[in-house]
Amino acid sequence: MWLFAIFVAVPIVEIALFIQVGGWLGLWPTLLIVVLTAMLGTFLVRRQGLAELRRLQGSLNELSDPTRPLAHGAMILAAGLLLLTPGFFTDAAGFLLLIPGVRDAAMTQVRRRIRVQSFTMGQTGRRTGPPPPARDDVVEGDYVEVPRDGRPSGWTRTDDDADPERR
Repeated sequence: MWLFAIFVAVPIVEIALFIQVGGWLGLWPTLLIVVLTAMLGTFLVRRQGLAELRRLQGSLNELSDPTRPLAHGAMILAAGLLLLTPGFFTDAAGFLLLIPGVRDAAMTQVRRRIRVQSFTMGQTGRRTGPPPPARDDVVEGDYVEVPRDGRPSGWTRTDDDADPERR
């Protein structure tokens, strides 16, 4: 039910803010602000997103917990979506999510409500029973393709050679 309330309330707030700001500044300055915030937001989201991606790669390379960079990356993505949505309320929420301290506070609030049962990295499937048998039927070799002149070379056998009715 709360999701429905958000989908109804946010557009109403955005329309009210557009009317207020548009009445105060006029149409063209209002539209210019919306376009500039989208451009600035795109620049900041890209910059912070790449930095967070590097942190995520570093934590995976070091085999450390990637929770923080993953959560920050998701919040930066949400900020980008909010900043590309036309409106002043969504822009304010998007710019707030671009502040690392706000993201940390949001992560702390979410962490209070979620309990992680387990965390593993690397191979998680455990094999039961004996290991698979080693394959000793693999033979390594080199080959050279010889152009065919229409006659069988005698070195290979085709399906026609195997079927006596086709001879």
